[in-house]
Amino acid sequence: MSRSPWHALLFTALTLAGCATPSPRQADNSSGATQVFAACETQHEITAPNPKYPWTPKAIRLTSQKLAPGVFAVYDSEAEAHEAAGIPAATSGGFVIGDEGVLLVESMINRQLFCQFIRLVRQETDKPIRYVVNTSHHGDHSYGNFFLPQGVHVVQHERTAAFIAHHFAEDVAFMTGAFGADQGFDEIRPVAADILVKDSGWSVDLGNVTVEARYQGFGQTEGDLFVWVPSAKVLWTGNPLIAQPPAIPWLLDGHAHEVRQTLAAVQASLPSDAIVVPGHGRPSNPQLFDFSIRYLDALQSQVRVAVDHHRSLEQTVSDVSLKDFQGYALWGWIHTQVNVPKTYAEASRPSP
Repeated sequence: MSRSPWHALLFTALTLAGCATPSPRQADNSSGATQVFAACETQHEITAPNPKYPWTPKAIRLTSQKLAPGVFAVYDSEAEAHEAAGIPAATSGGFVIGDEGVLLVESMINRQLFCQFIRLVRQETDKPIRYVVNTSHHGDHSYGNFFLPQGVHVVQHERTAAFIAHHFAEDVAFMTGAFGADQGFDEIRPVAADILVKDSGWSVDLGNVTVEARYQGFGQTEGDLFVWVPSAKVLWTGNPLIAQPPAIPWLLDGHAHEVRQTLAAVQASLPSDAIVVPGHGRPSNPQLFDFSIRYLDALQSQVRVAVDHHRSLEQTVSDVSLKDFQGYALWGWIHTQVNVPKTYAEASRPSP
C-alpha cells in the first residue's frame, strides 16, 4: 500500500502525546460599544496550496451562506468543486445571531482562518460574539479559541475539554503532520473551556433564538457535539459527517458500530426539511447521512465475514475493497490504513 509523505507524518504524529497548561485568554477589549478582536488587526496573505497535504489552511478562502434569518454557514469557498471531485475541503462552521449576541460554531484552525471567520460575522452584524461551540477537540475546529477576547465563552463537551487539557501536544503534532509546520500552529496555546457540556446537552437563548449543543453518542470522538437551531431547523454535525459523497467517515478512534448508530440516530431525529452542515462541506439535507451509513454497514459486514473466515489483516484489507464507495481522494489512507484496520481489530476481539 502506498503512502504520500503526509500520511507518514500523520501516523508518526499519532504516537506523540503530551500535556499542556491552558493559556490565558487574549486581553479583554470587549467592554466598549464594539467588540474588538486584536488578533485580527493585521491582514494575512492567501498562499498557494501545498499539494503534499489534503488542504492548506493559509490557502483557504472562507465564504458564508445565509440559511435562515440570523443563521449562517461558513465553509471553504472551493467546497462545491472539491466535494464533487472527492477532494477534502477545509473545516465548515457557522454563526447564529440573536437579539443579545452571536454564537459561533467552531473557531477554525489558525489565526488567518479565525480572522476570516470574524470578518464574515462582522459583515452581517456588530453584535458581540458571546459563545463559541467546538464540536470536537480537533485543532481545525478549536485552535481559534486562542484568539478570542475575554468575555467570549468557549463551550465544549466535558470529554473534549479533558482531551485538550491532557493531549494538546498530540493534537498539534497531528495537525502539523496533516497540514505542514508553516501554518501558524506554533503560536497556538490551549484554552480552557468556560462551559462544560454533559451528555444531557446544553442550550442558550441568544435573544429570540435558541441554540442547542447536543451529545448523541460517539461520532468520531468521545465528545462530539451536534449544534442545532430548532427555529431554523439547521444542524452542524462536525466531523462525524464529513461532506458530500464520496467522502467517508474517518474512524480515527475506531468504534464503527457506535458511529453508525449515532449517525442513524441523528438522521432520524431531524425533520425532512432540515438543513445539515457537515464538518467539511456545504449545507445539504438529512439524506446526506445515507452514504456514510451505508458505507459503515458494508465495512462492518465485510470485515466480519473476513474475521469469521480467519483472514489476516492484510487479506482483509484486500478483500474489503468496497468499490461502490470509492472516489474519495483520501480513500487509500482513510479506508485502507485507518477504517479497515480499526474495524478488523474490533471485530477480532473476543465477545465478553
